[in-house]
Amino acid sequence: MRIVIVTGMSGAGKRTALKVFEDADYYCVDNLPVELIPKFVELAMTSKSKIENIAMGIDVRSGDSFPNLERILDELDEKDCKYDILFLEAEDDVLVKRYKETRRNHPLAGDNRVMEGIAMEREEIAFLKKRANYIIDTTTLLTRELKQEIEKIFFENEGFNNLVVTVLSFGFKYGIPEDADLVFDVRFLPNPYYIDELRPLTGNDKPIQDFVLQCGQAEVFVTKTVDLLEFLIPNYILEGKTRLVVAVGCTGGKHRSVTLANELYHRLSGQQFGLKIDHRDIDLDTKTKK
Repeated sequence: MRIVIVTGMSGAGKRTALKVFEDADYYCVDNLPVELIPKFVELAMTSKSKIENIAMGIDVRSGDSFPNLERILDELDEKDCKYDILFLEAEDDVLVKRYKETRRNHPLAGDNRVMEGIAMEREEIAFLKKRANYIIDTTTLLTRELKQEIEKIFFENEGFNNLVVTVLSFGFKYGIPEDADLVFDVRFLPNPYYIDELRPLTGNDKPIQDFVLQCGQAEVFVTKTVDLLEFLIPNYILEGKTRLVVAVGCTGGKHRSVTLANELYHRLSGQQFGLKIDHRDIDLDTKTKK
């Protein structure tokens, strides 16, 4: 039997996660009073039970009994009861936005601001994050991407590290991305914009890719950048970093940066961390001219 405790920040995607487990024939229970956890696990593990796997949603909604969870987990450890903790995380401003969109109240906010409830929750669940086997930062994840991450961890038996790397192309004339951790400027490469037949195309089109990558400096840039990232990423994982945004910028974010971001994405694929590609400004040049 596999037991998974699904927890984390309110608004980070716990309900979505539980739905994924439910679809995989896990017996799911949400907001179970923490004092009932040992008895529930015991009943589920009896020979008469037909339950094969369990996913339990547990968080600060448990109220005054929630602080007892750490003691209960210690008791399960003493009984050699094996379980995994999946902790879902997201940045504060994203959580606030999600609460505004759903018009729901934060469980700890009461009559106060949502930010105050989030701050209180982070403090109360800090011990769970430290004990977590898996941490997924959903700040930039779509619902389907969160589902894919959970399936990869629990159902496909793939290796997992708590890091999602986003390779992001952008245009400097539209501003450097605020969430970028590493910024690379590729404006030193020849610009397809000044060739009439190439100007309407993007870095997702082969003629642009051929134009950019035929420059020897482009290959050197990609090779050296991949080498740097392959050094940095394992160290970020050891540090406990859960999200890394690698931003590649050119003037308009349409040609050179898109091509090289795609190339970095392909060369980093297949490694033991989550990987995404995003082209922030690829269509802005067309929109601003209308």
